[in-house]
Formats: sequence, structure tokens, C-alpha cells
Amino acid sequence: MQATKKHPSKYRGFAKVGLVCSGLLLGLMLSLTYSAVAEKMVKPQLPLDDLRAFAEVFGKIKSDYVEPVEDKKLISEAISGMLTGLDPHSTYMDADAFKDMQAATQGEFGGLGIEVGMEDGFVKVVSPIEDSPAFKAGIKSGDLITKLDDAPVKGMTLNDAVKRMRGKPDTPIVITVFRKTEPKPLVFTLVRAVIKNKSVKYKLTEPGYAYARVTQFQEHTGEDLAKAIITMHDENKGPFKGFVLDLRNDPGGLLNGAVGVAAAFLPKDTLVVYTEGRAPDSKMQLTVSPENYVRGGAANDYIRDVPEDLKTVPMVVLINAGSASASEIVAGALQDHKRATLIGIRSFGKGSVQTIMPMNNGAAIKLTTARYFTPKGRSIQAKGIDPDYIVEDGTDQSGNIHEADLTRHLANPKDPSAGVPVKVEPISAAKEAAKEKAGEKKFAEATGPIEPTSKEDIQFVQAMNFLKGKPVIKSEPPKVEAAK
Repeated sequence: MQATKKHPSKYRGFAKVGLVCSGLLLGLMLSLTYSAVAEKMVKPQLPLDDLRAFAEVFGKIKSDYVEPVEDKKLISEAISGMLTGLDPHSTYMDADAFKDMQAATQGEFGGLGIEVGMEDGFVKVVSPIEDSPAFKAGIKSGDLITKLDDAPVKGMTLNDAVKRMRGKPDTPIVITVFRKTEPKPLVFTLVRAVIKNKSVKYKLTEPGYAYARVTQFQEHTGEDLAKAIITMHDENKGPFKGFVLDLRNDPGGLLNGAVGVAAAFLPKDTLVVYTEGRAPDSKMQLTVSPENYVRGGAANDYIRDVPEDLKTVPMVVLINAGSASASEIVAGALQDHKRATLIGIRSFGKGSVQTIMPMNNGAAIKLTTARYFTPKGRSIQAKGIDPDYIVEDGTDQSGNIHEADLTRHLANPKDPSAGVPVKVEPISAAKEAAKEKAGEKKFAEATGPIEPTSKEDIQFVQAMNFLKGKPVIKSEPPKVEAAK
């Protein structure tokens, strides 16, 4: 998920533009000639030569393609291609996909628990949802799904692939994936389930020390976090000695959810994030103010019940390469205001905002409408947020994929040099020979994630060391070089 916003004020304008464009395209399909008067009436000037080319291709497909194709399918695919060609996050959602997206932001939907996109004809895993069948099996961000059961994905549309992955709960599906860091395909047998994505998990890890994990920013995430804080505060019977906010492998979500989470730890009216885009209403400054994170404003402000000592308690935020978008907004705001210390590895680097725009046919488009910036004016686009302490760990489900590795990613307006993909070191021939000698199976082994807050969770252990005044054992910065 990305940092997204719903924008009712744009819907009517978008619908009008859509109707105008649809009328022009239909006219082109009927006739490739326009009068000079008609051309002068179109403002701004449309690229008529390109529209004629579109109509010509449309006509050739209708008349000469090996099988008949419905107009609806051709137009839908053309719209989809127009959006996916812009950047990795703009996309067209048919009516079914739009309903699934709405259900996901409410916190419950069916499937395998994988957020997916399309790349080079394969289904690309954007992020596995925590506690889902995909997450538990070890599916990672950046994995390319090449087969669903015995059916090759190459040639399928994204909607077709998603429909194959859906199904009745408790039914199995075999997924074959390609992972850049593995020399052979990975094969997972997953069992479909109803995904109940609880966005906030929490516990007192020991007396005085609170832990909260945000798995995704949904509509009620800020409110759920506030309730969790109050519950732990009551259980602790007083102020905390330290607080760990875990944003690892959190792919983002709703923008107001990010502001609500940051609001629990920052003073009133503090700037959390600002956005800049071409449309006037894409330019926003979002502060710790109820109208920026809750429907109904001050009357429904859930932050007012959060204990005041939360604004000053020593705090660590955990991030990794799977922390994206809304996660980076929260981490960046807390870091800029010196409210928290960041531990982990560099975040994903998605610094853009997508607006959901419903259409009259029940579908919707998700369009990149703005870039966002941290309170100090940092753009993390294709760059990410660097932690204060670099600590490597095995909880990273991202496959070390960053925004900069995605094709057509937006540039960073503050740092033009950002966004160069890193070169992944290939597995050595000696290591490969050792594997073969050991009689390795046909497929690489799939392993699950490390349990957060366990003794194996090195980043959490170091966070607790920091909060208790003990030395933090840092990792050496990874040695990477720009891909040539």
C-alpha cells in the first residue's frame, strides 16, 4: 500500500474530463477527420496525431486480431497501460479491484495476503501482509511470481492473476517465484484464508517498556494505536520508561493514518508532513490537528485521551527496507523533530502520494498527485530514510528491494543523484558448488520471518539496549555499488 488519500473534490472534475476524452476517442474511431473549427474549440490542444494513431491501432486489433476482442477489454487495457506507464504506483482498478482495495483499508479481505503489481509480464510482490499465509511462508517484497499452480503468469493480466490467487478459504495454491538473491526458483504451497489485517499489535515487553507494531496504515490505525497506548499505560500503572514503535515491513497506507500515529508522540500543531503537486489541492501542510487525522475533527479526537507523558517518553522507531510511504512519513517526522531515535536499515524510499479517484463505471484510478516532504524539507523519494543506528537483521521481508530499483520511479527533487539502483552481488561459484555437493533440492528453501521482540530479533534487542542506556551494537554499512 502507499500513502494514499481520497479526494472527493476531484471526482466531479475527473468525471467531466473523462467524458470529454471518451467522446473524442469515440469520434476518432468513427472518423479520423476533424474540422478546423472543432480543433480550435479543444482547449488545451489535444495531440490529435497521437489520438489518430490510437484509433488506428484500435481498428486494426478489431479487424485483424486472431480472435475477436470486446471494445470494453481494449479500452480498459489502454487505460491501464496509460497509468502504469507513468510510475510504479499509478494504476487502474476495475470494479472488483477497487472493492478489494476498499476492503483492505477497512482491515479485512480474502486471499493470500499479498499486495501485487505487474513488472515485465510477471506479477511482482509489493508487500506481504503480516500474519497472512504469504507472510508466514516467507514471500518477500520484490519476488516475481512466475507460476500459479501449473499456469505460467506470463501473458496473464494482473486482474486475471489476482482472480487465480483468490478462492475459498482453506483451499491450497502453489506459487513459484523468482527472487534476485536466489539462484533457483522458490516454490510455496499456500492455503487461502480470510485476511484480518490487525494494523496495530502491542505489548509490555517488560515492566515500564512498551512495544507497538504498526503493520499497515488503515482508516482506524491512529485510533487503534491510541487505545493500545492507553491499555498498556493502565497495565503498567504509570509512565513508561521507554517506547518502541515498530514500522518494519509496513508498506504504508492512508495518509491520515500516518498523521494520527505521529500525533500520539508529537505536540499539538507540530508539522508532520507537507505535500507538493501540480493541482492546488495537492499542496498541503498536515500538522498535529484533529482535522488532519480523524473524521469529525476535534469532536472525535482520539489523541486527547493519550497520556501526556507519551510526548516525552524515550523512544525508538524500528525501520527497514520494507518500511515505505506512510511509515517513512512517521519515521521522518519523529526523526526531524528529534522525538525518536531510528534503528534498523535504510527505508524503502517512496516519497509520493496517490489519490484514489472513483469513476462512473464502478472502477477507480490510483494516480500519483504529489510528492511529500518531511518537516525539515527532506524528500525521501528514491532515497529512503537513514536510521541513526544501522543494525542489520533477519526480519526484513523486502528482499532488499527499494523504490530506486523500480522502473519509471519518480526523481528526487532535492537530490537528483538519488535513485541509482544498487548492484546485487551474485552468489559465488564456490558457494553454488558446495550446495550442489550437499545434494540441494531442485528448489531453493523457503524460510519464514523472525518473530518480532524475540531474542532473535536483533534490531529490537538493540532498541531495548538504547532505551536502557546500554551500548548499541551497530552493523557495518553494506558495501554496494551503482549498477552499470
